[in-house]
Amino acid sequence: MAFAERFEDLIAWQKSRELTRAVYEITNQPGFTRDHSLRDQIRRSSISVMSNIAEGFDRKTRKEFRQFLVYAKGSCAEVRSQLYIAYDVGYIDQIRFDELHALAEEISKITSGLIASIS
Repeated sequence: MAFAERFEDLIAWQKSRELTRAVYEITNQPGFTRDHSLRDQIRRSSISVMSNIAEGFDRKTRKEFRQFLVYAKGSCAEVRSQLYIAYDVGYIDQIRFDELHALAEEISKITSGLIASIS
């Protein structure tokens, strides 16, 4: 891709890495450690965001990159939905929910911008 040399240069990937780190941090907390299903699902979803951005970028065609960005955007929505569950059952507080939800929304918007720019 002409606008970046490596997927690591993409802000969407950098932010999704930050989100994944934060998801791992919160899922190491007591409530999450007992809820294997939710813990594993939110981790997989956050990993999927950054992995799809990376994989699509390295496919080297705009069409494939766009499709993988769409997958990443969908995984980002999954993370946001799972954050609601974590908040509703008391695994995270309102402040942490707001921070992570805002980060996931930001990634989604950046990803939408990338999709638009390569379409």
